[in-house]
Amino acid sequence: MIKYDVVLGPFAHNANSSVRIMYTVLLTLLPAMLFGVYQFGLNSLYVLLISALAAVLSEWVCLRLMKKPSIACMDGSALLTGVLLAMSLPPSFPLGLTVVGAIFAVVLGKQIYGGLGQNLFNPAMLARVMLLICFPVEMTQWADPTPIQFTSGMVDVPANWLHFDGITSATALSSERQLPIELWNTFFGQQGGSLGETSALFILIGGLYLLYRRIIHWAIPLSFFLGLGVPALIAHTIDSVRYLPFWTEWFSGGAMLGAFYIATDLVTSPTSVRGQLVYGAGCGLLVWLIRTYGSYPEGVAFAVLMMNAASPLIDHYMRPAVYGSRSLKEKKS
Repeated sequence: MIKYDVVLGPFAHNANSSVRIMYTVLLTLLPAMLFGVYQFGLNSLYVLLISALAAVLSEWVCLRLMKKPSIACMDGSALLTGVLLAMSLPPSFPLGLTVVGAIFAVVLGKQIYGGLGQNLFNPAMLARVMLLICFPVEMTQWADPTPIQFTSGMVDVPANWLHFDGITSATALSSERQLPIELWNTFFGQQGGSLGETSALFILIGGLYLLYRRIIHWAIPLSFFLGLGVPALIAHTIDSVRYLPFWTEWFSGGAMLGAFYIATDLVTSPTSVRGQLVYGAGCGLLVWLIRTYGSYPEGVAFAVLMMNAASPLIDHYMRPAVYGSRSLKEKKS
């Protein structure tokens, strides 16, 4: 009889931790947040701060009630949830409703499942959908960008930059599809929307850095853009008046934020590369279908939540190969 000695598995450690990952993601979002505040004024900063603070305090209360170490509220996950929620809200969104959304995201979107790593749905998108369904008017009041102007050595601060209101306008997705939409405006943020919708350039830079650091995998962003861009390209080629071009679908709305920061959530996305490809493509396709044929001009949150629900099923049928195992075909041969 052969006696085997028990040894450790062939695991490698890259010195990453959940706390480091959360704060790295937050740092990559900082340029987009600063640009959003520059575009929309202090009102957007209030929404960011209140959402982040309410999310962290909600987590602290939940941990205290469950008799868990309350210091865990500073692991960055609640803070990231609050920031992502704020970046999906209108810049002049009411602060009271912002608090409601942040509490809903943490309590019902995360802690009710058991905390970090156990939630089925993305908490920020769950809260966004709740706010959109319950408060559709407030959730569709998009402010027109009014950035500070620097001309002739003078600094011109718009009157509404310091106040919690602004000039409402339509986004690229909610406006008439017959109107021409400049690629420059959608990519560099010269349009109405939320903080996460008008900073395609800065979101792309942050997302590429996350890919470089291997915090996220390339499969979900790539398949997300293909799932969104391919049907948009085909439809626009057939009818350029009715359907938007693929670059407008990519750089407008929350597509960039969804592809790099929301759909790539390590907890709610599949584990295998094949599963992530299916998951990302499903998210992109659903976004295009909702935008094109649905009642809402933006569909990232709905698409991500539907694919979150399908993630366990995808993992079941697309399990990664166990290290050292052989396929049935290899065994027969």
